Amino acid sequence: MLMDVSIPKIVLSTSCVYPETTASGFELAQRLGYDAVEVMVGIDPLAADVDAVRKLQDYHGVAVASVHAPCLLVTQRVWGSDPWEKLERSAQAARTLGADTVVVHPPFRWQKDYAKSFVDGIARLNATTGITFAVENMYPWRTGRAELKMYQPGWDPSVFDYEHLTLDLSHASSARQQSLDLVDQWGDRLHHLHLTDGRGSFKDEHLLPGEGDQQADKVLARLAERGFTGHVVLEANTRKSTSRHDRETKLAAALEFARTHLGLKTPAAH
Repeated sequence: MLMDVSIPKIVLSTSCVYPETTASGFELAQRLGYDAVEVMVGIDPLAADVDAVRKLQDYHGVAVASVHAPCLLVTQRVWGSDPWEKLERSAQAARTLGADTVVVHPPFRWQKDYAKSFVDGIARLNATTGITFAVENMYPWRTGRAELKMYQPGWDPSVFDYEHLTLDLSHASSARQQSLDLVDQWGDRLHHLHLTDGRGSFKDEHLLPGEGDQQADKVLARLAERGFTGHVVLEANTRKSTSRHDRETKLAAALEFARTHLGLKTPAAH
């Protein structure tokens, strides 16, 4: 399950198959030809069981490229309530599964002690765990004309001293930013990409790439021009799929979209 590190890996997040299970994510990644999966810890109970995930990995012969730490509102109790323990466990899970990256969101504003030490703590984890912690861009929460500052020290990682960043195109859209600008602004700090899209809604739509305002095709082309070798992770919402076949068709099209605009050849059929 070794991957060529000289080209971007196109990865399927297990969140893409929700409400199907993590097991379905591995199955579809293998069948459709994704290079690897990103495990969204907490999407279902199995995703938090590292031994079970490793069995899926071995059974399907699919690498795990990255682990998304359980830092969503709906995963606040997964792996306990101590946020630093969650990140240490995420690093351990990544090592066990052969992944090299942990994706993490900035703290919520009520996690005051965690937020105070977050920037330094992420630097410590990067220095001591052997795993890359890539902090993801978020967005201000909106109610009508009001903006709620839900993340501390802030939702935009651009302005903080993080060594490695994850760019999520849907989050950029909700923040009313342009991902292409962030690619240029972040330079070598960009380590990881969540390939998705949005139309500026405060709801964080996670559309399929090409369906929104983020110029996903140009983002991928720019990464190819720069020689980007990180992970390009599809993280799109397919909950409204009318059938399993419909979901598979969408995920296959997204894979082809990524390959096309990264300038990668589609592997020959065996």
